[in-house]
This record gives sequence, C-alpha cells and structure tokens, in this order.
Amino acid sequence: MNISSIHSGTIREGKPVAISAKGGPILIVPYMWIGDFVRCHSVVKLLRVRWPDRPVDMLTTTLCAPLLDYMPDLRRGIAWNLPRGRLPMGEYRALAARLRAERYGTALIMPRTWKSALAPFLAGIPERVGFVGEARFFLLNDLRWGERKLPRMIDRCAALALPKGTPLPAEWPLPDLAVPDAEVTAWRSRQALPTDASPIVALAPGAVGPGKRWPTERYAEVAKALAQDGAAIWILGGPQEKPLAAEIVRHAGERAHDLTGSDLRNAILALKAADIAVSNDSGLMHIAAASGTPTIGIFGPTDPRLWAPLNPLAAVVEPPAAAPCPVCGKMKCGNVRHRRTSDIPASRVIDIIRRQIDVLPR
Repeated sequence: MNISSIHSGTIREGKPVAISAKGGPILIVPYMWIGDFVRCHSVVKLLRVRWPDRPVDMLTTTLCAPLLDYMPDLRRGIAWNLPRGRLPMGEYRALAARLRAERYGTALIMPRTWKSALAPFLAGIPERVGFVGEARFFLLNDLRWGERKLPRMIDRCAALALPKGTPLPAEWPLPDLAVPDAEVTAWRSRQALPTDASPIVALAPGAVGPGKRWPTERYAEVAKALAQDGAAIWILGGPQEKPLAAEIVRHAGERAHDLTGSDLRNAILALKAADIAVSNDSGLMHIAAASGTPTIGIFGPTDPRLWAPLNPLAAVVEPPAAAPCPVCGKMKCGNVRHRRTSDIPASRVIDIIRRQIDVLPR
C-alpha cells in the first residue's frame, strides 16, 4: 500500500456562487480510469469558482497521481491504492484516518460503488455527496437521483458539484493540463530524443478492450508513411502496449521510438511535446486534448458525442456507415456498438495527419 500526499498546486481565485455552511476543504473521489480522471479537472475548476476559499483535493491511485502535478487549482492529491475485489477493513480505516486529518467538509463521491463511499463515511466527513447506488444510503447524506438520465460521464461527475436540483449548464469548464515547457525539454534530453525540427507524431495504440483498438497494422501503416515523410514517430502506452509498439517500430524504422512504460508522466510529457497525437478512445486521448496538442481520436464501438474529451479534437474518425451491418446484418443499424475500428482505412488517418502537419508553424 502506497500512502503519500502529492503536489501542492496553485489556487486561483474565482467568482463565488454559493458558500457551503459546512466549510473546510473539499475532497473529490473520482473514477480511477485515466480519461475520467482528466475529466474531473472540470469539476475542480467548477468548485474553485463556487467556493474560492475552500481548497480542493483529489483521491488518486499511484497510476493517475502524475496528472495532479499539472492540474491548476488543485491543492493536493491523496494517493492510496485500495485492492479490487475484496474489502480489507484495516486499509479502509487507515485511509479514513488519513482523510480525517485533513478536516474535509465535503466529499464528492463519483463512483456508484459501496466501497467508494466507505472511507469518507468512516472519516466522518460532514457532507458526503453522491448518486444513489449499491444500497449505500447510510454512507451518503446528500443523495442524488437521476444519474442514468445523464448519458455523458462529465455530466454525471460535475452535477455533484452543483446544488441538488440545479439545471446543468450548456458548457462545463474545460480540463486543462498545464505542462511546463522546461519540464518537457528536460525530459526529452533524458530520453535522448532527437531535437531537430521534424514534426512529432505521437501514436497511442492501446485501449481498454480490444473492440476500441484500431488494429496495430493500421498504426504501423501510419507510422511508416509519416516516417517516410520525415516525421518522428513516438509510440505511447503502458507496459501492455510494448508488443504493439515493437510491431510499429519494426514497420516504421529508426524514426520510430518506443516510449511505452509504467510511468504515466512520460506519456504526459510526450503528448505535450508532440505536434500531433493519434489515439484510440482511451485515457491518453484525454491527456493529449487537455494538454492542447492537436488530437485525432479514433472511435469505433463508442460514441464520440458521449465519450470524446470536452476539449476540442483536431479530428474525430469513425467507421463509415455500412449496409448491411457487419454484426447484425440490418440494412439500417443504429447500434454504435456494432461499429468496427478495423473498417477505418489507414489512408484516411494519414491524410488527416498530413493536413495537420501542413498547418504547423515553420
């Protein structure tokens, strides 16, 4: 078990909207998937506008912890790796003691699981806000209904930061990962990466679940074509993407670099340094978009209108409409889950990247 306080960030002042009678710092208990974790920066920014005098902290795993160093308006993270699939009460009590020491006044508990609300309850946090789920009525004291009527994850998460019954705004604050240029430069030096003026194309071929992955051979086609154009190709992902990266490097040659690994910070810095990022519907897509890097998002069995980053993408690439549907055989199938990323040709993505490179500053 890893226990640490991570990052003391800046606190920006905002226009107050309402002040909680309970006061004290606010704790966000987010989903621990990388993309959803990035989305939660919108919630941080919203809370800082509502309560400019109340610091905002976030519970995190060690995997997601590096993201906190680049989230303005967040005070700190509490890193704690709780096991899945079992309920070790000793660890939950220890986490509760850690939270109690911070004297939080409010906890926003985004996952619907019983276990996610347990430590804030044991810590005695006065105001515990969350959607109804998994018979946790006594663990929360500000219960919200209607989560399933909110199709987008950002709406579900950010709604908890508003007073009960408040209509949702048309737009939420955008996530913003502020990555210092000096840190990027130092990282590139440590990695011994070329520093010439070649465009950098970052590829993120991994995703949770094979259905969301554009085939590796398509990424290899993209890498080979762009390397022949003179671009540098950086392949990003976790240790599980090592075999994918090896295949891409084999096709693209010496201009391709395998930067996969277990430290998410490397991917954050690489995506900030890149001129263009190409990603499946994955956490790295959200990091790239929130860093301000032009990002091409590849979507198959997920709907970008629901799952794309709030930050604008340079392009959304979806499979062409097929009749009959390759899965169910219907001539007019509207089920997005039946779409296949393999139906997206590499030439389509290569053309988009080349157009983006043409508009890069010289």
